[in-house]
Amino acid sequence: MKRIGEVVRTAQNLAVVRCPDDDHPDFGMDVVDENLTEIGRVVDVFGPVDRPYVAVSPDEGVRLPTLLGQPLYAR
Repeated sequence: MKRIGEVVRTAQNLAVVRCPDDDHPDFGMDVVDENLTEIGRVVDVFGPVDRPYVAVSPDEGVRLPTLLGQPLYAR
């Protein structure tokens, strides 16, 4: 399990995660929170190469506003 970053905002029913460095998860990777609760999947990587953003499509039942400021992890 690898930390992918912190949720900095939500937009268009996606969680936007800021990566701490240039190492980002691949498309389709499962994303979990620190309690190993399934959050969703990586659907996009965008922004600057040295610290990209990752868009996570949430699983059904995940409330996006509760994720703001939370660290997320790739499994």
